[in-house]
Amino acid sequence: MKQLKILTLLIGVFVLFSCISKDNSSDSSYKTTDTVKNSSEKFGLVIHGGAGTILKENMSDSLEAAYKLKLEEAIRVGHEILKNGGTAMEAVTKTINVMEDSPLFNAGKGAVFTHEETNELDASVMDGATLDAGAVAGVTHIKNPIDLALAVMNDSPHVMLSGKGAEVFAVSRGFELVDPSYFYTENRFQSLQRIKEKEKTELDHDGKTAFIDPFIKDSKFGTVGCAALDKNGNLAAGTSTGGMTNKRWNRIGDAPIIGAGTYANNATCAVSSTGWGEYFIRAMVAHDISALMEYKGLSLEEAAREVIQKKVPALGGDGGIVSIDKDGNVAMEFNTAGMYRAHMNAEGTLTIGIYKE
Repeated sequence: MKQLKILTLLIGVFVLFSCISKDNSSDSSYKTTDTVKNSSEKFGLVIHGGAGTILKENMSDSLEAAYKLKLEEAIRVGHEILKNGGTAMEAVTKTINVMEDSPLFNAGKGAVFTHEETNELDASVMDGATLDAGAVAGVTHIKNPIDLALAVMNDSPHVMLSGKGAEVFAVSRGFELVDPSYFYTENRFQSLQRIKEKEKTELDHDGKTAFIDPFIKDSKFGTVGCAALDKNGNLAAGTSTGGMTNKRWNRIGDAPIIGAGTYANNATCAVSSTGWGEYFIRAMVAHDISALMEYKGLSLEEAAREVIQKKVPALGGDGGIVSIDKDGNVAMEFNTAGMYRAHMNAEGTLTIGIYKE
C-alpha cells in the first residue's frame, strides 16, 4: 500500500512537471513569434521619376501637382504590397508599372523619341536575396518593359535580351505586343522636333537652351525606378526608361545594365539610378555604392554621397539614385537641380520631393 502511494505521488509530480514545462515552452514560443513579428515590420520603399535640371520656375503649379500625385499613387501601390507581406520584387515591379503607364515619365507610355522618331525602351530588375537579375534593351512593342525584365530573370537562363529577340521571348511567355503608336505623346514628339530643328543633340548637356522647355529639360532624365525592402529582409531594385531624346544607332544607357542602373544585394542595399547613362555605366554607380558599404564599411548615406557627389561629377556626368539598405535606411542622392522622388517607411510616413531642399 505504501509503495502504491509513493508511485501515485511520483506520477503526480511527473504530470505537474510536464504541465509546467509545456506552459513554459508555449510562453517561449509566443515570445519568439512576437519578436519575429516585431522585427519583420522593418520594411519600406523609395522611388524616383528622373533627375535633371528641374527648376520650380520652369514648372507650372498644375504640372508639379500632377507629378506629386502620380509619385504618391505609385509608391502607395508598392507600400500596400509590402505591408501585406508581399515581396520586395513584387513591390518594385508593380510600383514601376504605375509610372510606366503615365505619360509624365520617360518610361513606358511617356517614352521619349529616338532620332528616327521611334521609341526604344530599356529596363532591368535585380533580386537581393539570390543576386538573380533580368534586363531588356531596345524593345519597341512592350507596354511594361519592367515586367519583361522580370520574365527574363525568372523564365530564361539569361540576364539581358535586346530588340527583336527580346520580343520573340516576350511572345513565348504570353506577353501581348502593343502597336508603337501606344507610346506616342505629343509633348515628347514635339520635344524631339525642337531638338532636331536646333540641330542640337542632348549629348551636349550645356544646360543653356534645351532646358527652357519643361519637357525637353527632363527628357533624358525621366527614367523611373524603385528600391524596396520587404518584411522578410529581402531587397530588390528595378529601373525602366525610354532613354535619351534624339538618341541614335540603338543607343543603350545605364538603366538595363546590372551594376550601373540597377543593383540589389541583401548584404548591403538596393539601388536604382537615373541620369546621364554613359557616365553611370563607366562609374558602375549602383554596384559601387554597394561595394563601398560591403568592403569599406560606409553607411548607405556615405556611400551614395561619395559616388553621386564626387565620383560621377569627376567624370563629367550628372544624375542621382534612390536606395534602401538592409536596415531600412534610405538615400535619395542627386547632383542635379532636382529629382522626382518619394519614400514610404513601415509606419506609412510619406515623403515626396522634386527640387533641391
